Amino acid sequence: MRNNSYFVGLDVHKQVIAYCVKTASGEIVREGKMPATRAALDEWVKTLPGPWRGGMEATMFSHWIYRYLKPHAEELQMGHPARMKAITAGKNKSDKLDARTIADLLRVNLFPACFVTPAELEGLRRQMRFRQMMVQETVRFKNKTAGLWMEVGAEYEGRRLHGKRYFGELLKKNQAMIQELRPLLEFNRSQIESLATMDKQLMRLLESDGRLSGRVKALQKIEGVGPVTALTWALEVGDPKRFSSIKQAVSYCGLASALRESAGQQKRGPLSKQRNHHLQSVLIEAAKMAPRLNAKLAQVHQRASERGHKNRATVAVARKLVAYLLAADRAFFATQVELKPAA
Repeated sequence: MRNNSYFVGLDVHKQVIAYCVKTASGEIVREGKMPATRAALDEWVKTLPGPWRGGMEATMFSHWIYRYLKPHAEELQMGHPARMKAITAGKNKSDKLDARTIADLLRVNLFPACFVTPAELEGLRRQMRFRQMMVQETVRFKNKTAGLWMEVGAEYEGRRLHGKRYFGELLKKNQAMIQELRPLLEFNRSQIESLATMDKQLMRLLESDGRLSGRVKALQKIEGVGPVTALTWALEVGDPKRFSSIKQAVSYCGLASALRESAGQQKRGPLSKQRNHHLQSVLIEAAKMAPRLNAKLAQVHQRASERGHKNRATVAVARKLVAYLLAADRAFFATQVELKPAA
């Protein structure tokens, strides 16, 4: 069956998709470009000569195309971005050559496929990432508010600055010096309150979702793991079975150093940039608070602090958190499988 299939390489961009269709022997059947629209994909699928297997690089534009084309293909895979860059980084590079290369990799079974988040979790993950962006914007507005007060030399208590009642008192106390800053301060305050309201709504929706509630509760049984950490882990990881070991999960979370080995010498650099940065940032923040709530993590932090810098201790706690989360997640999935009735 595989010899009768056609192999399709798709080089995906925002507005255009370059494609190349090859036979198992490597002969080019057809190639070209088409608009990156649903209507164009519908017309293109009708022109394919027979059953096909496809591959594309993972970009921000690829997921909807992947979902749209998957029902029409025998097999459709998403390529690992970092590995795809290494493969296609030749002297001559074009959309046509990239599509040909992807088709060839599929043909010889060397395509570097990556994990694709299940469709039922993709929308929820998008909401969680949007929530993370809102938190970052809230911090920016809070920092700007503090900066505006400092510019006019106003005295304030940092811990109480963003409280609604205290903020109103400051406006009344410093009326003479902040006439020009008042509209800016009020705008900043309104944005902070609006973002905080949206944050609460999103968290309430995500925590109550039936596809996540049981899993999140199981993860929160770990002392030091709150709803944000549990939700981020569940939505970014998807299926814990994708990790064959704790080491692989730690690397995915961006908590492992980059390794460079040459002539028998190994060198470790800083934390690798090839990671899930959404999960990395949440785990690092959780690792700063978790030792206060979890005695075992407190011991990990203490031992690591005695050997080096406090930042290294935080990373050590984050790695241990990954091990706990992975174990709890696997146990939850195993329980779900056991509860399913036999066919």
